Amino acid sequence: MQPTATVLVYSDDSNTRAQVRLASGRRPAPDVPVVEFVECATPGAVIRELEKGGIDVCVLDGEAVPMGGMGVCRQIKDEVFNCPPVLLLIGRPQDAWLATWSRADAAVTLPVEPVEFAGALASLLRRKRLATA
Repeated sequence: MQPTATVLVYSDDSNTRAQVRLASGRRPAPDVPVVEFVECATPGAVIRELEKGGIDVCVLDGEAVPMGGMGVCRQIKDEVFNCPPVLLLIGRPQDAWLATWSRADAAVTLPVEPVEFAGALASLLRRKRLATA
């Protein structure tokens, strides 16, 4: 059986979650595992999924409502032991400093650009693999 990576995707917008799935495809790069997605539409669902364990990378929508991905990111970095790496989706490049404040490991702008997104996701999956090796 081929190893897989579990990617949590948080957005209140189903279209944004679909963009993430489509941009990464089954495997964002040849040297990373096939990805499976866990989709969350609320901050509470994100916390519940992280408490279960098994999440390799989180993708959080900075534009989500009622709580944006930046706030969720900061919260999980403070509260979740061994928090997985976070890829933050930001509304504009000027928001990169907010991504830093939230302690995100990487950030890309919305709408999701497939090559940029897949590269960022693959980078975080590689880092996660090295950290657990």
